[in-house]
Amino acid sequence: MTQEEFAGRIVAMQDTLYRVSTTILPQLCDREDAVQGAIEKAWRKQNRLRDDGALRAWVIRILINECYTLLRRRKRETPSAAMPERETEPDALPSLYRLITALDEKYRLPMVLHYVEGYSVEECARMLGLPQGTLKSRLHRGRNLLRNQLDMEEARV
Repeated sequence: MTQEEFAGRIVAMQDTLYRVSTTILPQLCDREDAVQGAIEKAWRKQNRLRDDGALRAWVIRILINECYTLLRRRKRETPSAAMPERETEPDALPSLYRLITALDEKYRLPMVLHYVEGYSVEECARMLGLPQGTLKSRLHRGRNLLRNQLDMEEARV
């Protein structure tokens, strides 16, 4: 793959990268840093990519690692209680988005990758470094948690 093709594919992925980073990082500045860091690392290490078809999964895995690195660094700097809530994506339903972001990360990240970004169970499992059965269980549990929360909100109305 040429550098121009690589750059074009990365630019086409930017929305996906920002959405994935939103599921992990609460602050906009951290999400921007993580995406930029992931793109920079992917650019420097593009010769290590064995299969051009796996570029998206490879870059998302780099991004996830970068997000966790930033989280570890931020934990040493800022108490988590001082962090603001995540901002709603422009095209998201605010109530559903709020419920998804309230999920534990082990459910939230697989759900966003699978249902929002459209990756297969196999691709998500590979990106997250999990067995497919574990990923399916987390998707199932995440759906149940969301369903319960939605039912509770409907009961209040």
